[in-house]
Amino acid sequence: MKKTEDAIYQKIISSLKKRRQGATVADISAATALPLSDVREIMPQAADEFKGRLEVTESGEILYSFPNGFTSRYRGPLAALKRFWQKSKKYVVAASVFLFKVWIMFMLVGYFVLFIAIALAAVLLSIAAKSRSEGGYGGGDYGGRGGGFGINPFGLLWQWWFFSSLTQSASQQHYGRGPAPAAKVKSPMYKAIFSFVFGDGDPNKDWQETEDKAIISYIQENKGVISLGEYMAFCGKNSVQAEEALLAFCARFAGSPEATAEGTIVYRFDELLLRKDEKKSFGLSLPVQRLRKFSANPRSTNVKFAAVNGVNLLFGSYFLFHTVNTGLLTTQEQFEAASFLYAFTQMLAFHITANPLPVLGVFLGIIPLAFSAFFWIIPALRRYFEDKENDSIKLTNFKRLGFSRFWAKPLKVEPGIVKTDSEECRPRNLAAAWDGAVKDFGAVFPPDVELSEGGQTIYSFNDVVREKTALEKYRGEMDASRSKLGKTVFDSGERV
Repeated sequence: MKKTEDAIYQKIISSLKKRRQGATVADISAATALPLSDVREIMPQAADEFKGRLEVTESGEILYSFPNGFTSRYRGPLAALKRFWQKSKKYVVAASVFLFKVWIMFMLVGYFVLFIAIALAAVLLSIAAKSRSEGGYGGGDYGGRGGGFGINPFGLLWQWWFFSSLTQSASQQHYGRGPAPAAKVKSPMYKAIFSFVFGDGDPNKDWQETEDKAIISYIQENKGVISLGEYMAFCGKNSVQAEEALLAFCARFAGSPEATAEGTIVYRFDELLLRKDEKKSFGLSLPVQRLRKFSANPRSTNVKFAAVNGVNLLFGSYFLFHTVNTGLLTTQEQFEAASFLYAFTQMLAFHITANPLPVLGVFLGIIPLAFSAFFWIIPALRRYFEDKENDSIKLTNFKRLGFSRFWAKPLKVEPGIVKTDSEECRPRNLAAAWDGAVKDFGAVFPPDVELSEGGQTIYSFNDVVREKTALEKYRGEMDASRSKLGKTVFDSGERV
């Protein structure tokens, strides 16, 4: 707001605070000596900021009341802190997620390669020892042979990261057998791992913009006016949520509530009519919100990740168990009695430190064991919360379809009239969703109830018929020239 506008706004708020039980535009104008036009324009903004309520009096005037007090949603230290957190949160979260993703990638693949390399080295050394009939560990020479078996963990890690060669199908590997058949391009391994652990983002991240565009288009197509019932059909919200959202919509797009002669509250957006684009709306319809998918990976890919993580879990448990129960090996007898893999790995660790137990117990035991548990816990928790979110999306889509259907044909409404052909619109408990939709819509338009011959409950929303008649009359009496731009009377590009 500009300084003058802000002063007017604060003056109106001060007057409203003295009238928490309700005030009309005329009350505030009389109390502040401000023009009615200014008060009428600003009152919806105040109602949005302080969660005000709108009521229609017998005379047809709108009464603004503030039962929740005057704690601002947009001003003050708490609101400023909330806005700062909302702006900075995405950067903090993005940086944290990126570092966490990199850590997960190197932990999963790095430990897997390390464990396989140690196991292969131990197996090959054991075979070589048996072939030469050598019976002891003598002298610790095995540590020097540990890296001499042609294994390149870093090269393998590099290949996994960028090319995902370990998950390529056999059809992509035709060595001298002619051209390979066409195959679907696969994501690099690191992207596939991130998809398994974190998912692939919100498919409805631009939904609010899509919804706003559809509502604006509908308003423009309907003389700059929308009712609460029509808005509910767009958003699938109950009456309280829809009214709050409509007041916020008024604040953003210069709308103002009015009452028809029949006492129906309508929301006018005269400035949205001043357009050159005559694009048609699609009526009370929106594309449904999409469900979250657990992962874009094929099931087989996720199974491979689980198997790799299982290998890390197995080795981590193995090394932690033997570190605790077997401990430090100091004599040849202890080496011969111990598990060969554990003894071999401890011998390698002696080349790094005089006390290899922390290396075996912490770096090869506790850390990979804890990581493996988290690698399964994170997707499991994500699946749980995504299932709950998908249930909410299905219910909202169902209510949106239901409200639209109730508004379009409000008489003789039977259960099952709302089509749920797509999964996105099919709640888990269809009967409960139907009852909830009727209850929410009935809070604004109480239905008449009757039973069919088959015992089904039939609803007739007669108030919707009356409101639609009042809306049609209200729109019919509006001046059609409000939406006309008229001829151009000035062009900044013309030269005098």
